[in-house]
This record gives sequence, structure tokens and C-alpha cells, in this order.
Amino acid sequence: MTSLKFDTDNDASNSGPPPRRSKMLKTLFIGAIVVFVFITVGFGYWVFPTHNEHSVCNTKECRDTASVVLSKINPQINPCDNFYEFTCGTYVDNMIIPEDKTNIDTFTEIGDKVEEQLKDILTAEPPQSTPKHFRQPNMLYKACMNTTRIESLGSIPITIIANFMGGWPLIVGDKWDGDNWTWQDQIKKFHRGGFNMNYIIEFSIKVDLQNTTKRMMTLDVSNLFLSREYLVKGFNETLVSAYYDYMVDIAVLFGAKKDEAKKQLLQSLEFEITLANISWSIENSHNYSELYNLRTPQQLKGEYPYVDWVDYMNALLPEGLSVQDDEIINLIEPPFFDQLGKLLANTPNRVIANYLMWRIHEFSLSYLSEEFHTRKQKYIMILAGHQEQRARWKECVYRVSKILSKSVASMYVPKHFDENSKSSVLQMVTNIRNVFNEILDEVNWMDDMTRLEAKNKLHKMATYIGYPDEILDNEKLTKYYEKLQIDPNNYFKSYLAFNKFQTNYIFNKLRLPVNKTDLADHAKTTDVGASYSAEGNSIYIPAGILQGDLYKANRPKYMNFGAIGYIIGHEISHGFDVRGRQFDEEGNLRDWWQPDTQKAYLKKAQCIIAQYGNYTESKTGLKLNGINTQSENIADNVGIKMAYRAYQRWVEKHGAEQRLPGLDYTPQQMFWISVAQTWCTKDRKEYLDYVITTDGHSPSKFRVLGPLSNSKEFSKDFQCPEDSPMNPVHKCEVW
Repeated sequence: MTSLKFDTDNDASNSGPPPRRSKMLKTLFIGAIVVFVFITVGFGYWVFPTHNEHSVCNTKECRDTASVVLSKINPQINPCDNFYEFTCGTYVDNMIIPEDKTNIDTFTEIGDKVEEQLKDILTAEPPQSTPKHFRQPNMLYKACMNTTRIESLGSIPITIIANFMGGWPLIVGDKWDGDNWTWQDQIKKFHRGGFNMNYIIEFSIKVDLQNTTKRMMTLDVSNLFLSREYLVKGFNETLVSAYYDYMVDIAVLFGAKKDEAKKQLLQSLEFEITLANISWSIENSHNYSELYNLRTPQQLKGEYPYVDWVDYMNALLPEGLSVQDDEIINLIEPPFFDQLGKLLANTPNRVIANYLMWRIHEFSLSYLSEEFHTRKQKYIMILAGHQEQRARWKECVYRVSKILSKSVASMYVPKHFDENSKSSVLQMVTNIRNVFNEILDEVNWMDDMTRLEAKNKLHKMATYIGYPDEILDNEKLTKYYEKLQIDPNNYFKSYLAFNKFQTNYIFNKLRLPVNKTDLADHAKTTDVGASYSAEGNSIYIPAGILQGDLYKANRPKYMNFGAIGYIIGHEISHGFDVRGRQFDEEGNLRDWWQPDTQKAYLKKAQCIIAQYGNYTESKTGLKLNGINTQSENIADNVGIKMAYRAYQRWVEKHGAEQRLPGLDYTPQQMFWISVAQTWCTKDRKEYLDYVITTDGHSPSKFRVLGPLSNSKEFSKDFQCPEDSPMNPVHKCEVW
């Protein structure tokens, strides 16, 4: 699972109330519903006298859970016609998306809670005697909130740096010296200054896909500003035109003449569009073997002579590291590099320089005075659809928790994480993993040799829950952050310092053996989202997600299995989806599938591709991309199947659970309701457009309708007639 953000540096921007009258009417209406829910829940076991009093759970946790379920459900809808409308109809009708948000759902609601918790942590003044890593988040938060200081500096922080780097040609004019300028030298200066160095070519240190015990240098395609899927459409695409207007307006704010800005930045945007066109689409990026192309420095020189590769990479490596003569470098997309040389040769230096300088100026906007920040937010609103900027404190909480994630996590966990959750959720993981082991035994399209490999991979899959123990080790954290300096009086400078610190930390691990439990890789503790790592063959369920409507220790197990249990199953199954299946038990890229089994798998996956590719999202009129979303869709389908069966196993061992008050549904039916209500969502049209165009996940309602219409167990529990909308005759099943 991933969490979409809409800022250009993966930021999300959300804030502000809806129109007053509309909000008041909605509030009154919702209030009436709450009163009804309270009455219904309070007397629920009298409303349905057919059930024994002892079959109803009437604890506070059960009453609260029932209230939440009832507030979302629309009982007027037949669950066999549209289960999403049945479980989420009232929620979608009555919820108001805050003006600063792109959407609202279970995850954003938990995120809001985490945000408030982090605010309390960051605004508390730590004693001077506490370790530096406890004080730095507070210092950076203060620097971010010090708008008086930020306003007084205006654009000075980036202007000084840009001029030192040769200046922005568009603004410098005829004074710009292009005779001795090269894009390689410009990127080197960016790197030394703490900026992104991947605007033309991405150079990074990553795990060797075929030997995940070591790392290697990697060369990849450009980091584009706007998603490739939009850029390749050119200026006929609304978001590309909005991007161009944004470029021009920002240049003018920095002192450029508008006519010149329009002329020169048009050329720079055309350059970026060409970069997008020569890179692969998402559809072409599913086969990792095609993304693993090893070269030596000498081979790079022979194939792509337009760059002095050794000099370029050495300049980007930290002191003490250098490219060896026998260095093995992974070239992600050779066709991109084939065409890049021609593009660079045919593009004037001034055009490339304007593009590069635009990128670092745009990067700086969030750290400058309000006029720059406001124009950036205006563009993001067009992209994502929200109506207002989020409050400054939210912006600062987000950035500090992103930059100093380990320090922030070390303070968050003792205050807000229930340690008992770790063992409880780990047991759920074990139960769900055991179910997938059963499923591997049952599938009739898999040969015995491949089945044995799959079982071995499942057995060796690592699980990380809550947080890594290292974040509570002051000595380790102090050592980790010892070279990072935060300037409480200079927000922008502090951010650049962090970028340099982080890049050097990652690059300095080049010659070191890979530690798959590394603090840096498993410390996103406050994230409200789980993940699977193919290279680590591991799942991570962070503390941030283990709360709210996704997990509560004392509510019925059918609610937890339907929510966090489904998410766990989803992540486990990523190890066996169209991408994850290409990696073995050690996380190495290796083809362990027998040809006939692989062919059978791909045929079954094609059913999922076709099913989801036939869905049309009504608000946007866009069809889903079944190819781009196949991995997540397969994970949803089998993840739910795993969680359901794991719950059935739990019932066999512990006995049937009580019903919820006011809800005349069996525990099995409540499992499905819990699954669906995990995805109750209200989205802005622009957000849906962005998700469908760029994201690997299907929109929320299809994450309910797709898997449940494929589930025989669902149709049985709700007694859906054959060939009803939720029980079609033709079903897709990979696992």
C-alpha cells in the first residue's frame, strides 16, 4: 500500500472549513443520525428480539464500534447489488471533505489523529539535558513556524545559492556565461549544495537485485516534476498547461520579465516533455529482469560517450569512495540512455540550464516567504482539487516528521503506541501466513517444485511491527544523527543540511554489507500505511496504522481481521504478485517459477487485468488501467481471502463471537462489512483523476466491488443470488 501525496516533493496540502451554511446544515443532519445511532445502539439487542441477549456484545468498545458501522452503512441498498454503496453509502453522502484535503477516509482520519499527536510532541520544550536527537525536531519545528523570520528573508535563501551556482539564465540574462557551462557541472554543484541531483539522470546507491547482501551504483531515468503519464500528453493536457503557467508565474516572482519567462520556459518544458517521452511507461516496468542491465565504467564510456561517467559519479560520491575500474553499475533503462545523448546534444545549454534552475527554485518554494508558498499551493490545488492551503502547523509537522523521522518516532512510540499491540498483531500475521501456506497447497495450477519455492519464501518472510527497537536506543540514535546540524534560525538551510546528511549516509553504505533490519529502512513509524519490501522479503506494519477503525484490541476479532487483517494479507501476498513473484526467499531477483506454472499464473492474472480494466469511475468518466493496478488488485483479492479464512480458523479455536448491538448481521457478515468500510472514501474529482492516471492502486470502491464479487465466501454469507451484481457467474481468482 502507498499513500498519495500531491506536493512536488511528495508533500500533501490540505486545510480550511467548507462554506458556513452548508457546513451547518450538514452538521445538523449528521447530528440527527448520531442521535438515531445512539438510540439504536443503546437498545440494539431489544430491536432484534430473535437473538438471545447473550449473543450481543454490549461493552463500550462494541457500542462504539457499532456506532461507527451504523454511521456509514446505507440499509436501503441491497448488499448483493452494490456492497460498497450498502456499507459506505451514508458515509459518502454525509461526509464533508475538509477544504484543505483531497479526500477523506479511514486512513486520513487516523492521519489527522497522528498529526495532532505529533504536534503535541513537537511543541513541547525538551530540557537542554536531553540528547540532541530529542531536541532537533523541536528546533526544526520552531524554524518552520517562525514565519516572521521566513518573511524577512523573502527569496534570499535560494537567490544567494543560485547566483553562487552561476545563476538562473532567464533572470541573469546576458550576464549568464553559457560558453563553459555543462549540465554535469551544474548537477555537481546542486549535489554539493544539498539539492536533488537527479533531474537529468538519477544516480543512486541501491541493493543489488540479484544479490541483496550487497549494494551497487545505479543509473536511472530523470526525476520529472509532473508525472510522465501527464507530460506525454503535451499541452493539450490541462495539468501540463497549469504546470507551464506555474513555471512562468514563479519565474516572474523571482524577477524575470513575463514575456521572456513564457518564451524560455516553454523551451524548458518541451525539454522535460521529451525526457518523459523517452522513458518507459508504468506498463513497461513490471519485468524487473529488463530493469537489471549491468555495465562496467568502460562499457558505459563505449555505449554512452556523451558523459564522462567516472568523473561524474566520483563527484557525487562522498569523500573516500570512488568508482573502481571493475565497478558493476546497474543501468535501469538502456533505451532511455540511448536517446538521452541525442536530446542533450540537440538542446541548447541555456534551455537545459533554465530547466535545472527552475527545478531547484521550485524545490525551495515551501521554505520561502508566503507569496512563493501561496503560488505553489495554487498549483497543487489544481492538481489535487482541494480548496485551501493546510494550516502552517500541519505543514511543519509533516516536514519535520519526514525529515527527522527516527527522532520523532523515538518520542512518539513511548507516548502513543500500545506495546501489547505488537504481540497481538504478530499473532494475526502468523495466522494469516499459515492460511496462505494452505492456499499454496490447494492451487492446482502450480507444480510441486514451484510450490516448494513459494512455501520457502513465505516461511522466510520477515515481519516488522510497530517500530524498530533501535529507535529507543539513545546511543544508536545519537550516533546516527551526530553529523546533522539544524540551524533554528534558517529553515531552508536546515533542510538542505538534512538532504546532504541523508545522501551521504546512504552513499557511504556502498561497500558495506546490507543489514536488512537497518534503522534507516524500517523507521517510518508514524506512517498510516503498511508495506512489503521485495528486496527484503519483509512486511512492515507501522505504529501509525495500528489504531482507529483499522485496529482496536478490545473490539470483536471479525472487525480487526476485516481491517488490519486484510491489510496484512494484502502485504504478504505482494511477495507473490506479478512483481513480487520475481524475487526469491532472500529477496534476490531470480526466476524460480517453472514455465508452465508461470504461464498459468499470467493467464489468471489476465482475468484480473480484464476485470478491473472494464471498470469506469463515474465521477471522472475514466476507465481503470488493469495493467498498472494488477499487483494491488491481486493483493486485494487474495489478502481478503486470507484474512477471512484466518478469522474462521480463529473461531474454530476460540468459539463464535457475539454480534454488535443494533446490527442484525452475523460475525461472518460483519467481517465483510469491516473489509468494505476500511475503504469508505469521499474523493475530489481531481484526486480521482490523479489516482487513476498515475497510481498503482484502484480507487477505493473498486477495492471493495472487485474482490468481493470474486469471493464465493462473500456471496455465501450474504446469500447473494447467482448472477446478481455481487455474485457474477464468471469470477477471477489467482490464488
